[in-house]
Amino acid sequence: MALKPTIYKFNISLSDLNQDYYDSLHLTVAQHPSETHERMMARVLAYCLNAQESLVFTKGLSDPDLPDIWVRTLDDQLALWIDIGEPAFDRIKKATRISREVKVYSFNSKSDVWWKQNKSKFAMLSASFIQFNTAEITTLAGLVGRTMTCSITITGDSAYIATEAGECEVNWVNLQA
Repeated sequence: MALKPTIYKFNISLSDLNQDYYDSLHLTVAQHPSETHERMMARVLAYCLNAQESLVFTKGLSDPDLPDIWVRTLDDQLALWIDIGEPAFDRIKKATRISREVKVYSFNSKSDVWWKQNKSKFAMLSASFIQFNTAEITTLAGLVGRTMTCSITITGDSAYIATEAGECEVNWVNLQA
């Protein structure tokens, strides 16, 4: 019998000072049985960093041909492809061919090694690579509850997250814009 995903509900008051974007997000996130809290929270944070109309979570880990998050236009073109983790070069190369914009958010302790090994190949692609601070993502994951109300304020290269369980700041580095 296959394991079912765990469902999390997020009520987020989002203030993105970089883009002058302010919204109340009500997200239902399915955590794949093999997905860690760190990866799930990296997905939620990437969603907030790219918040816009038509942005949706896909089946992600359940369907390896799909990104974690995407934006499709009204004529069903792929406008934004977002991957979380350390994808293979061929996957991102394919993504750049079918999507107008591609972003990759890495978040774990393997990120530095993955980036060093692939940096020269990725430089040939028109894609953005962002690395979240691993320790701060771990702290954020420690605040997770099945139903969460939180505020997220994005400014510069950091996000300040306040929840009922505590608060933290997550910083990131743009590896390639």
